[in-house]
Amino acid sequence: MSQSTTSELSQPGPFARMLNRWGLPAPLFLGYVGLLLFMIGDGVESAFIAPFMADNGAGTDIRASHVITVYGVAVMLASWLSGALSELWGPRRVMLAGLVIWVVFDALFLAVAVAGESYPLMILFYGLRGFGYPMFAFGFLVWITAVAPVARLGAAVGWFYFAFTGGLPTLGALVANFTNPVLGHYGTLWLSIGILGLGGLVCLLGVRERTGRERLAPPEVKPVQSLVSSLSIAWKKPRVGVGMIVRVINTAPEFGILVFFPTIFISEIGFGESRWLLLVSVIFGTNIFFNLIFGVLSDKIGWRTTITYFGAIGCAISILLLYFVPVYAGAEYYWLALLVGALYGATLAGFVPISALLPSLAPENKGGAMALLNFGAGAATFAGPAVVSLFLGPFGGAGVVIIFAALYIMAAILTRFLKLPEETEQAIEKDSTLQQAGEKVAVT
Repeated sequence: MSQSTTSELSQPGPFARMLNRWGLPAPLFLGYVGLLLFMIGDGVESAFIAPFMADNGAGTDIRASHVITVYGVAVMLASWLSGALSELWGPRRVMLAGLVIWVVFDALFLAVAVAGESYPLMILFYGLRGFGYPMFAFGFLVWITAVAPVARLGAAVGWFYFAFTGGLPTLGALVANFTNPVLGHYGTLWLSIGILGLGGLVCLLGVRERTGRERLAPPEVKPVQSLVSSLSIAWKKPRVGVGMIVRVINTAPEFGILVFFPTIFISEIGFGESRWLLLVSVIFGTNIFFNLIFGVLSDKIGWRTTITYFGAIGCAISILLLYFVPVYAGAEYYWLALLVGALYGATLAGFVPISALLPSLAPENKGGAMALLNFGAGAATFAGPAVVSLFLGPFGGAGVVIIFAALYIMAAILTRFLKLPEETEQAIEKDSTLQQAGEKVAVT
């Protein structure tokens, strides 16, 4: 940690002390605000982009899912690069690159591919845009893990996902619910670029903390060596590799259901677009608050325990309910859909501590562990739509949802192998004691 960061944390003002008590690193506060706005802009499209593509060049939902799958591959690669490059360039520079990529290629997607109803250009520009948000968002996550005290890392990561899912898709879907009737889908997508750009500027210009502006890797580490190290840690530290698989399973179903649920819930069940968008907002609105709850709770009851029972097993149950309850109850029991949607959003948050657990499994190479973690997060964006592309045709929506539930059960089993090294557990206990003592002194 740099001297400037140490100074900021050791002599905080009243507002900074309050933020630190809540587990939010005070020097990064505006970064969290900017991330929220950035992800709102990214999340505006989340509940309608597949049918929009189908109507504007893709032709069918399956062809639209192919575009989203290509996008997911780019997200997967960029998520890995966000961790590896943050080691070499510093997180802030990686975030700037992500912002520029997203804005440029989204503008080309709308102005050229969609306007011309060109399916090949849709794949090209939307796919390249996929390099944008992971470099911005997960670059900031690396910044957080470099600054936050280890005893409060679960809470700091919880705040990250509060902002992340607060925008994508929660508030993003809510914005779309209000703007679609006024601006139409196409106008709403242009609006999203402005919201996202504002968030990027707030984050990059507002955060003065120095650690993220500097290279994190030692000077002697070369670019190729850093990139290879960020992959080789998967077999040098097998538990980190297992944790990456758990991270893939965490959100793969989330991205998968957003591909085919809109058609089922809007048309087949009969909710209509407005009530579908409200359901999405309820799911992820619940999620953002439980990200905080489980982030703080996990620092007390254990990261593995939280992931296994609240996250993996909870999601296996809730995703089945999210599909089968509305399908069998019908449109007249919309309130039941809202209840099971809120349950799914809450249990998704049970996976939040994975972002604290993985770098703690390899404390001597946190950057490499974070690169692999981010790779898993990006792979989820690809894996979820890929499962839909492969199995929606032969097995239908019910079969795909059952596959997702089985993956969550697998995640519960795998998480039991992610035991922290004894010295890391001792360091966390010592750090927690020091944090509590510092809070008592500050209050006195």
